[in-house]
Amino acid sequence: MRARVGKSKKTWAEAAISDLLEPGPERIGDRCIHGGEPCPGAAWQGLPYSRQLEEKQKQVAEALERLGSFSGIDLEPIVPAVAEWRYRNKLEYSFGNPGPEDPPGDPVLGFHARGHWDRIVDVDDCLLASEANNGARNLVREWARDEGLNAVDAAGAGELRNLIVREGRRTGQIQTRLVTAAAEIPRPPVDLHTVIEGPSGGTGGPTGVLGEEFLGERLGDLDLRVSPGAFLQTNTETAERLYSVAREFAALAGDERLFDLYCGIGTIGLGMAADAGEVWGIENVSEAIVDAEANAERNGIGNARFRVADARLGIRPLVEEAGRPDVVVIDPPRAGLSAKIVRRVLECEADRIVYVSCNPTTMAPNARQMVDAGYRLTRVRPVDMFPQTPHIECVALLERVSG
Repeated sequence: MRARVGKSKKTWAEAAISDLLEPGPERIGDRCIHGGEPCPGAAWQGLPYSRQLEEKQKQVAEALERLGSFSGIDLEPIVPAVAEWRYRNKLEYSFGNPGPEDPPGDPVLGFHARGHWDRIVDVDDCLLASEANNGARNLVREWARDEGLNAVDAAGAGELRNLIVREGRRTGQIQTRLVTAAAEIPRPPVDLHTVIEGPSGGTGGPTGVLGEEFLGERLGDLDLRVSPGAFLQTNTETAERLYSVAREFAALAGDERLFDLYCGIGTIGLGMAADAGEVWGIENVSEAIVDAEANAERNGIGNARFRVADARLGIRPLVEEAGRPDVVVIDPPRAGLSAKIVRRVLECEADRIVYVSCNPTTMAPNARQMVDAGYRLTRVRPVDMFPQTPHIECVALLERVSG
């Protein structure tokens, strides 16, 4: 194998494969291919799934040792995903103008080619998505071609930017959101239409409702409402396993006060409410908090309260309002917790901290900060939410050392 080094630092470098001289003995053929190229979202599909799990287990162990300075941690066996393929409940596709291999004039709809921000690979059937998700994408692409619309190009000409397809895996609902430039277009066959003014990208902007505004989903015993801008784990079936591990680690006995930080639409806290005395959630996305409150009501949960607040500024006021928690659950974004947020969590003096992480390389140093302040890292269990990719989640339990 030959590789080309890209980003380079003092202690590490990133490289991309330029030539595969001879496949390894374990390598299997790629299944998800678009335009003759392996799916950019399935970078590990050449590895047997059992080997993927082994490598992800190593990732977590190495992060704990190298970035958290933990030795002798008895890492628990990884929890595999429910399905290896067709597991994603949300995919975001980009529109592009045709390349040399595409019919002239027809916009393409798919993914950015690996290593090429300016080239979109057309997709007919992505094996990370369900057949229904693929069908919804293809329907919108056919509409765009029939109407003679074009993707926004580097000069800002064109109408089409992105398409987001979400799926209620338990409800069967498909929700589509089209993102366009500020241009006159025929009514699109989608649920939501977002308009982006000016040359900026992204998917955030004024959104009109043409069909179903909210996605309905079931997660465990919860009946959920999800707003267009709210976060929901993208692997519904394995999220149930992830949250089951979090409940196990929380070890609630029925009367504890639980803080759910970065609570989103309330999935973790509401899933633990039956075993807690009271649940308090904070989240800085107001749309998600409206969902959390609606989800508490629709599931008949009366012991959960939610507040719009940034974790950095909201933890102290929450303690003043609710009292000190017995258990804190944290599910932060990939960047993990800043040093100040770690200090605020430590000020809670909770008996147990359950850290749900989508990035072990940020969880490990956060755990080290907590251990240095008087906690003990007692359990860590990886959970594979994203087969065919290098990404891995894990749940860690930190317990306060008495005295």
